[in-house]
Amino acid sequence: MAWGLSDRVKNIAPSPTLSIDAKTKQMIADGVDVVNLSVGEPDFGTPDVACSAGKVAIDEQFTKYTAVPGIVELRKKIAAFLKDHAGLDYTADDILVSSGAKHSLYNAFMALCNPGDEVILPAPYWVSYPEMIRLAQAEPVVIQTDESTGFKITPEQLERAVTPKTKVLLLNSPSNPTGAVYTKAELQALAEVIKKHQFYVISDEIYDQLVYDVEQVSIASFGEELKQRTLLINGFSKAYSMTGWRVGYMAGERSLIKAMTSFQSHTTANPASISQRAALAALDHRDETMVPEFRWRRDYVLERIRKMPHLTCDTPSGAFYVFPNCSATYGKSYREHAIKDSDDFASLLLEQAKIALVPGSSFSAPNNFRISYATSRENLAKAMDRLEAFLNEVK
Repeated sequence: MAWGLSDRVKNIAPSPTLSIDAKTKQMIADGVDVVNLSVGEPDFGTPDVACSAGKVAIDEQFTKYTAVPGIVELRKKIAAFLKDHAGLDYTADDILVSSGAKHSLYNAFMALCNPGDEVILPAPYWVSYPEMIRLAQAEPVVIQTDESTGFKITPEQLERAVTPKTKVLLLNSPSNPTGAVYTKAELQALAEVIKKHQFYVISDEIYDQLVYDVEQVSIASFGEELKQRTLLINGFSKAYSMTGWRVGYMAGERSLIKAMTSFQSHTTANPASISQRAALAALDHRDETMVPEFRWRRDYVLERIRKMPHLTCDTPSGAFYVFPNCSATYGKSYREHAIKDSDDFASLLLEQAKIALVPGSSFSAPNNFRISYATSRENLAKAMDRLEAFLNEVK
């Protein structure tokens, strides 16, 4: 008998962001004064109405299995939200509720991809995307971007990446890690390439309510043909501060949703019944102070960083991240510690300055690093003071 793990599992790389967060939390538990700017989790509380709805669900013994795609009340309300927020027409039958947006993404890749299919993946990208693609036995085809294009792919780049094996384009706007948001004109140009070559789009819009100074537009809004070829992914973790409740959803063409519902029925079945009730209540009660506060924090961090040596930074238009370029530190040293790349940079900041952040290598962006400003103003000020002091000693 053969023993051991499958090649599928052995080949999975652990999530760098979760690894860094775990190490940071252990340091804090050990009494080290670390400022954690690594985690992609809002520091706001879950809306009170959502917590109350969860408690009521427990008191009412709403603790049994639900329909696999989610309770119909929640799916109807999600459809209404997508109409009001994005101008998209869906019904409850076009919605599949899952155990978080990450689960929805996994469902999408598993349902759409065959072995050898190619998924076009703009970089920088969220750390889990390439691993999910490979779990579906597809191949990520990376399009590299940088500050020169605002960390967004161009239609020319997309056209060059298309092959007969292309099955899916993965779009993430607003972006994790860069905060980039595609404009309507930019999406329209990409839509023409998509329609020409007839592949699917998985559009991860989990940060769609966290935008600043720009309009959020969904690729699914560019006509019925694009809508039919798009799986829109969203959830409650970011805009509603419900990361631990694990509720996400996808919206798409009905036959696709039906197929993915069948797939989900054999993996997790329905999302947690209590969490669904909480999400239903949350949709009408987002914290209206969140966006202004995140905008203030973004502006504060940008103002501080742009006064520091060795760093440059684009202005992000969404999410709660900034993505500075630290390549000017490469070949230099902090005291006697050499800095060769973003991994060295991030490691030294954690060890020497007690700031936790994520190196750009985790996102296929070796010249950058990610700062999450989803923390208090006090923590941001402390972190920026430490970062400035660190950079002043980089020679």
